[in-house]
Amino acid sequence: MSTPLTPQNVDVRGPRFAAWITSAVLALTLVTGWWVLLAIQAIVFALGAALGPRRSPYGMLFANVVAPRIGPVREREPAAPVRFAQLVGLLFAVAALVGYISGAVLAGQIFTGLAFIAAFLNAAFGICLGCQMYPLVAQLRSGSRSSAA
Repeated sequence: MSTPLTPQNVDVRGPRFAAWITSAVLALTLVTGWWVLLAIQAIVFALGAALGPRRSPYGMLFANVVAPRIGPVREREPAAPVRFAQLVGLLFAVAALVGYISGAVLAGQIFTGLAFIAAFLNAAFGICLGCQMYPLVAQLRSGSRSSAA
């Protein structure tokens, strides 16, 4: 029996689909310098971090439009690392926005470029850098909680 999709686990194709859209938005931002696109992407990152990948705008698009057309779920992944990756993306997007808005355009481009690289690695190769960082951060957080007790 397969495990149902829940807020705790998601179809692996959903975050990769979202990463393709994110890659396109970030590439367009780099090419045009339209920081408003980056601001919209930052909102998407924030929603993904707060609500989880299934209830983010790109996740809902995947679930309602794409997933019904591409067949049943074959592989799932935990949602928590994906949410953390969205938070990391948000931090890079905010740093890039600060750069663009303050006139430090090169800094904005660098942070946008780093976010683009991470999104593209996930989209094209299934390598989620934020997800790879998640266990280390979770371990550091649990270690700091146990030492505080």
